[in-house]
This record gives sequence, C-alpha cells and structure tokens, in this order.
Amino acid sequence: MSLVVLTAVAGYAMAPCPLDPITLIYCSVGTGLTSSAANTLNQFFEVPYDSQMDRTKNRILVRGLLTPLHAVCYGVTCGALGISMLYFGVNGFAAALGAINLLLYTSVYTPLKRMSIVNTWVGSIVGAIPPLIGWVGCSGGLDVGAWIMAAILYGWQFPHFNALSWNLRGDYSRAGYRMMSVTNPALCRRVALRHSIGMIVVCSMAPVLDVTTWTFAIDSLPFNGYLTYLAWRFYQDGDSKSSRKLFMFTLIHLPAIMMLMIISKKHYSKKSEVENIEKDPVTVKQVTDFVTQVSNGTVR
Repeated sequence: MSLVVLTAVAGYAMAPCPLDPITLIYCSVGTGLTSSAANTLNQFFEVPYDSQMDRTKNRILVRGLLTPLHAVCYGVTCGALGISMLYFGVNGFAAALGAINLLLYTSVYTPLKRMSIVNTWVGSIVGAIPPLIGWVGCSGGLDVGAWIMAAILYGWQFPHFNALSWNLRGDYSRAGYRMMSVTNPALCRRVALRHSIGMIVVCSMAPVLDVTTWTFAIDSLPFNGYLTYLAWRFYQDGDSKSSRKLFMFTLIHLPAIMMLMIISKKHYSKKSEVENIEKDPVTVKQVTDFVTQVSNGTVR
C-alpha cells in the first residue's frame, strides 16, 4: 500500500500543473484508503485459501482474531471514505479511477487468480492506475506523461511479482492459484525478462515525448540495466537465489525511477509562456499596435 500511495504522489508531482498541498493530501489519503479497502476485501474473499499457504496462514481473518463482518465493514468504510475524499477533495475523474481500481482488484483480479494466469496481467493494470489518479488529481485530465508513468508501473509489476511468486510455488499450488510460476515456469521467467527490457524502452521514450529531460533516460539506465541483468540471471538460473535478488531489487528500483523522473520533469508554466512572448519583438509590436488602434478608435 505504501508503494501504491508513493506512485500516486509521483503522478501528482509529474503533472504539469502547480502543486496544491491540500489536494495532494486528499489524493494521497483517498488513494491509500481505497487501497486498504481492496486489500481488506481481498483477504475476506480468500480466507479458505490463505489458510493453506505458509505466507498467509497467520493473517488476522485466518486466525479468527477478527470476524468476517468486522473486516467487511472496515473494508467498505475505507472504500467509501477513500472514494469520497477523491471525489470531494480532488475531482470526479480521480474518484472514478479509484472506484474502477477497487472493483478491478476485488471483482476481477481476485477471482481470476484461481482461474487463469491472465490474473497477473490484470493485476498489473491495477498497479498502473495509482499514478493516473495522482496525475488527474493535479491536472484534471490525462496526457502522454500520465501514460508513460502507467507503462512504467505496468512493466515493473512483472519482474516484481514473478520473482516473488517463484519461491511461493508450493503455496500457490496447494491453494489452487493459477500463477505463471506454477503452471508455466518458463513463461514466468521469460515475461519477467521481457518486461525488464521494456523498462529501458519506456524510460527512453519519456524525453522523446517531452515528458522529461534526457537526463532521465541517462540516469535511469543503470537501474534498468541492472534490473534487466537480474531478470536475465533469473531467466537463466530459475532458482531461489536469483528470484530473491530480482524481487529485492524491484523494491529499490521503483522508488528510484519515480524520484529520477520527478527530478528530470519538464516544467511547464504560464510564467515561462509570458516570458517567451515578452522576448518576441514582433509579438510585442503587434500587441502595441493593436492597443494603439483601439485607443484611436480605428478598431472596434
């Protein structure tokens, strides 16, 4: 959930509009509450399966430390508060994205985990939406920069989750989850490598599309290069050591990429536009002549 809020804040910071601290707080807290609702309802639906996995068998609902009713009430309350904060404190577009993400996670991704490996691609879409919420919260709309950030988050999900799931294959198999690491281990490793390479391409496109300066493409290259190297080792070796190294690096990689992107942001402002007009003698002369003509009554 911390990474979800972080990416929403990054989306807000990258949008080409002035920062409003109050709106940013509403956007961050609203996104965090909506994420809490999704995680809570996910755990409610998966109690029978969580009890079969070593990683999740000590969760609160599995151990009976809270009642299912308590959990559902908490999840619904968090969801209602989160979407309300996005709607009233930010805008309707941000609230709609938050509601879509909540429904996508709980009603599509969660049941798909026991049906098809497509769940990983759906889960990646869920992970790509928070920066869009932040961007919309700041600018009120989406443009190419927002989609670049979404593409980064989408691609990052695959080396991150595929590496995580590799060492949980026994758990997933016992619980009946249809994960790539269980049903098609070779595809699991290939997809992680493929999307790691894709990160280099997407980050290089940011300056081409005028979202960042070229500094971002250069600064992000060592991080993306090392991510690709670790994904290659995971692809080649397919063991616990290589998957664990890849997973741990993804936890460092994403915050680093987001920070480098913000540092290299292309700044747009009304002030710079005015300064450009003032520096153009032809434009200034045209404006001056027009004002003079209006003053003399020759232009109506």
